[in-house]
Amino acid sequence: MGKCINHPDTETPYKCMKHNIFLCEHCLECPDPELYCKYRTSCPIHFMSKKGFGEEEHAAMPVEHGIEIELEPCTVTFSPENISVTVPSGSTLLRAAEKADIYINASCNGKGSCGKCKLILETGEVESQPTPLLSDREKQRGYHLACQTRVLGSEVRVKIPEETMERKLKAEGMGKEATEKLQGLVEVITPMMSNTVLHLPAPTMEDTVSDLDRVIRGLKQHGMDTSKLSTSLKVMQQITDAAHRGEWKICVSVLHKKCSSEIVKVIPSFEQTTSLGLAVDLGTTSIVVYVVDMETGNILSAASGHNRQAACGDDVINRMVCAEKDGVKKLKIMALSTINNLTKQALSTLDHNQSAIENIVISANTTMVHLLLGLESRYIRREPYIPTVSEFPIIKAGELGLRAAPHAGVFIMPGPASYVGGDIVAGLLYTGFHMGENQTLFIDVGTNGEIVLGSKEFLMTAACSAGPAFEGGGIRWGMRAEDGAIEKITLDPVTFVPTYETVESKPARGICGSGMIDLMSEMLLKKVIGQDGKFRLNADHDRMTLFQGELAFIIEHGKNLASEEDMIFTESDIRSLILSKAAVYAGFTVLLDEVGMDFSMVDQMIITGGFGQHLDVEKGVIMGLLPDIERKKFRYMGNSSVAGAYMALLSRDFRQEALTISNNMTYIDFSSSPRFMDEFIKAQFLPHTEMRLFPSVKIVESRQ
Repeated sequence: MGKCINHPDTETPYKCMKHNIFLCEHCLECPDPELYCKYRTSCPIHFMSKKGFGEEEHAAMPVEHGIEIELEPCTVTFSPENISVTVPSGSTLLRAAEKADIYINASCNGKGSCGKCKLILETGEVESQPTPLLSDREKQRGYHLACQTRVLGSEVRVKIPEETMERKLKAEGMGKEATEKLQGLVEVITPMMSNTVLHLPAPTMEDTVSDLDRVIRGLKQHGMDTSKLSTSLKVMQQITDAAHRGEWKICVSVLHKKCSSEIVKVIPSFEQTTSLGLAVDLGTTSIVVYVVDMETGNILSAASGHNRQAACGDDVINRMVCAEKDGVKKLKIMALSTINNLTKQALSTLDHNQSAIENIVISANTTMVHLLLGLESRYIRREPYIPTVSEFPIIKAGELGLRAAPHAGVFIMPGPASYVGGDIVAGLLYTGFHMGENQTLFIDVGTNGEIVLGSKEFLMTAACSAGPAFEGGGIRWGMRAEDGAIEKITLDPVTFVPTYETVESKPARGICGSGMIDLMSEMLLKKVIGQDGKFRLNADHDRMTLFQGELAFIIEHGKNLASEEDMIFTESDIRSLILSKAAVYAGFTVLLDEVGMDFSMVDQMIITGGFGQHLDVEKGVIMGLLPDIERKKFRYMGNSSVAGAYMALLSRDFRQEALTISNNMTYIDFSSSPRFMDEFIKAQFLPHTEMRLFPSVKIVESRQ
């Protein structure tokens, strides 16, 4: 880090190696783009100025005689929470929301292309870019897109509308339910952090070894290998006081690493408390934490919430671009903030504080781990797609900034490739099919669409980049499985009037992935759309309307919604979902073809992930997302990422097995595969261009 040469008060990581100067994000322009520079191929300033990063922020800064003028501060207040934050005049409302730690869905990373970050201007002066993503009615009611609206003047007040407001995610497997489901998976608990109570003999004239040697001798007598045991100055400063206050009855905490162990804490035995663990599923969309009793293995509490990084985009590519633009520190803080807030929420129901958490396992895809650790992620998205680290050493929570005891051990699930990470390894650890005879097809239905094929004989894996459509990204009324999301829907065969169910039976606010699959399948079977995804009904039909010149199906009329806007499903929405499902099905096909198999040779298909929880397999087959195989072969196994993290948290053997699984997986890269593109194109039909692959799906002649 250094001080920007143009803005001495601003710290920045961007350094021009040729001129030995630092430039902040407002000044990201190569000083001598025409001159030869040996650093250019690895220069972030040259890359970002070439790509135009920082231009948006720079454009907002008035310049006079080549010098940027200091802008007046503006106080932005967000209702109904009445949270206020001060930002420079000219900042976007999205930037203000980020600073205020207010979650606003910006799935396009602030490009103005998703239309999700809607806010209502109540008072104050703003400047908005024109957008086709707001209806005339919304514009009349004062709606603006947060990413396309800059604040002017000294005070601005905006309201977060019902459809933009964050709601509780529907998460599967919490607390007692999760304990019952995972009971018995770990027979012998062997945590990273062992707490050993020692009753040491007091020193005498005949026994004059040092206090530290006395502790090590006691640990050895308890069967611990002390040949590679180390400690720190801080611990050495604790030993004598703890021993004398405890009358030589002490509790010694030892962190067991791969090739060594370390004494990290020594306290009197009477100060010993229950040791807790934390299993974390750090997802691209949502984060789940389990607080676990490390003695019994019981899950004491759990919490889930949105990953705050979603403000930088719905998918990992957008996150990496954001990290290049704004620095990885910003995304690290967002992830840490979410995990720490959820940990606090989970602990609030228990009689424990964060210092009791001494063991942590984090399961996440490769990009999420890199951003959490503050590692360079840009080369994950550039050929040859190499991560900084794939197998991680045990880290201390204090080094990372997690809400836990500073000496707590953090084990991060290893990942085999840039686009198949530790969350998939955790899934295999939990499902266990890598040890069986059955040929299994495993899919984590989500933004990244990771697939694994194999058995105990082999494991092949790939990512098919399904995109964020099934999580609501890029769909006008799409949303995650929050309160009020339509999760099941059917259409009347004559009138096409929908009947639907929402998450927690709350008033409808949008439609989530399982609801969209239901709707697509229903419209296909009822001849509302054809196999090409185009509507077969005219605009004058009761359930149809035009939105910006495009045909759209009315799911619910505005008079029945808090937003007063018709909830619609457009042909563009349908196209986005077709592309997502085509990527998943093409991934299945190509991975099977790599080993000379087809769907008939698959013994079981395991579906995991939060989205899969509500997925109707039959509807998934009808739209061509899932293969048309015997339905009894399908198994939904819940959030396998957090389940695998839980197993690794409690067992040394499972942590080692995770490493073995990762090393045994063969990764297939689809990004340059002509075969994948061929299958991807074939699958862009409902359910497929080759109907012989879907013999159970009977599509009648489309309505003319």
